[in-house]
Amino acid sequence: MRALRTGGAVLLAAGALVSTTLAQEPLPTSPEEMAARGWPNVQVWVHETVSSPPTEPLGERKTSPPPAALFMRTGPAQSFQVSVDPNGLNIVGDAANEPSLAIDPTNPNLIAIGWRQFDTINNNFRQAGRAYSTDAGRTWTNPGVINPGVFRSDPVLDADSAGTMYYFSLEGDFTCDMYKSTDGGATWGAPFFAFGGDKQWMAIDRTGSSYDGNIYAAWSIAGGPYTGQPFTRSFDGGMLFDGPFALSPVPVFGTQVVDPNSDLLIGGVDWPTFFNPDFIVAKSSNAKLTGVTPTFSITNVDMGGALVGASGPNPVGLLGQVWIACDHSGGLTHGNLYMLCSVDPGGSDPMDVHFSRSTNGGATWSPPVRINDDPIGTNAYQWFGTMSVAPNGRIDVVWNDTRNDVTPSNPTFSEVRYSYSTDAGLTWTPSVAVTPQFNHGLGYPSQDKLGDYYDMISDEVGASLAYAATFNGEQDVYFMRIGDFDCNGNAVGDSDDIAGGTSTDVNGTGIPDECEPVGDVNCDGAANFGDINAFVLALTEPGQYALDFPDCPLENRDINGDGSFDFGDINAFVALLTAP
Repeated sequence: MRALRTGGAVLLAAGALVSTTLAQEPLPTSPEEMAARGWPNVQVWVHETVSSPPTEPLGERKTSPPPAALFMRTGPAQSFQVSVDPNGLNIVGDAANEPSLAIDPTNPNLIAIGWRQFDTINNNFRQAGRAYSTDAGRTWTNPGVINPGVFRSDPVLDADSAGTMYYFSLEGDFTCDMYKSTDGGATWGAPFFAFGGDKQWMAIDRTGSSYDGNIYAAWSIAGGPYTGQPFTRSFDGGMLFDGPFALSPVPVFGTQVVDPNSDLLIGGVDWPTFFNPDFIVAKSSNAKLTGVTPTFSITNVDMGGALVGASGPNPVGLLGQVWIACDHSGGLTHGNLYMLCSVDPGGSDPMDVHFSRSTNGGATWSPPVRINDDPIGTNAYQWFGTMSVAPNGRIDVVWNDTRNDVTPSNPTFSEVRYSYSTDAGLTWTPSVAVTPQFNHGLGYPSQDKLGDYYDMISDEVGASLAYAATFNGEQDVYFMRIGDFDCNGNAVGDSDDIAGGTSTDVNGTGIPDECEPVGDVNCDGAANFGDINAFVLALTEPGQYALDFPDCPLENRDINGDGSFDFGDINAFVALLTAP
């Protein structure tokens, strides 16, 4: 906005008066000095923030009809809608499901999520949906699908140790492409051919060893040109994949993990009778070696039930895929392997979440443990069981649960529930609901399922989940943060950083100032009185500001939340600095 100069003062739009000598004379160092020098007595402006949750979903105030459930808080979790339009509002009439996420390990504020995007539910055509967040998942930008007009499915995302993100995507001919992003998922480069097949998954070595950055991929052999060779790998960051290689028996409908020795383990059920209790793990100690044909040893795992698909609350999809994970904590449980799946345990109970562990590198596995804590015989489905392991060894598990549906034997409603273990899976906390109930059968896009999986990543403070739900009366993708955020990655929750004085929060957003540029106009790492001169300079002499602060872009400086960066933000900033 334009400032009107009168004598020695600048008249601000808000009606307050700030001396132009701010840019020359020393700044006041206290509220008392400000009052003595005639600085304006501005009212404190308060952000409406996540730390002060609204009494209704934000979407009910932002769009109508229909309302969009853009933000929800349930128990220890907060959910934020990801599949939104360019204005951050719900897209009416579409469907989005089967999400996967990647988090930059060098900057936990950068998150990307991919999903199956159906622009209309009137047909089964889907594309590679994607969105990214620069504030740890609190807000999302959806730039539109990758390869508009191209049929794509089964999105799988991950990141390497340097923060490069990868998007593994299945095409209509049952081959796969690999996309790469070096800017937190904001943009994706041209695809690299990656062989592939249906229900592909990948694992990336982040051990810090000489094999760090290796990418491994495997798929089911239900269809495609590479049914006899369901494994490939890349040693150059996903640009060139070798093989593909044979693997027998083939673990399908599962995931992969790299252990502390950079050995690869693939979990799944034995093909071809895949809806069965024959869970297996394929382990390779030489897949990491270039020029060597990988070999695998096979171990059977008793999960106490059978993998199930095409029934119950997901009529043509999986009721949950097989998850395998590893403890990289460096502690007593370092190297432990864990397997989890929603299974049919037999009897009257249709589905439970079962867990097994190995403490000897996958050679043997423990008897299965039932994690869901509803009474046996309630006829409830615990489906889409999903697991991740934190760097400190904590194991996080979520699942969809129909226990509170009024007709559990023929359920219509599910809620996501959460439990965790801090003793390597020996005991588990009582589960808690982390979403409201939702009708899992709404919004089918000519394909009667909510996808086939969710995806979760744990850190030392909490867990981040990508999931699909129907809070808007249609299938949408959401990001859930379970527990506190940890924007600076110091293994301390943001609220504890602020409460303990380790971090400041001048603008009251609940986010440490070092994690967001609001108020830090001179980019010295803190929002303080020294930024006011830079504020004035940026507004009155932007060219000089660019010379004085060449590496400090003016982004997200809208302190008063009116949608622009102007003189009104100075008053709001001063008020925040001087608030009692």
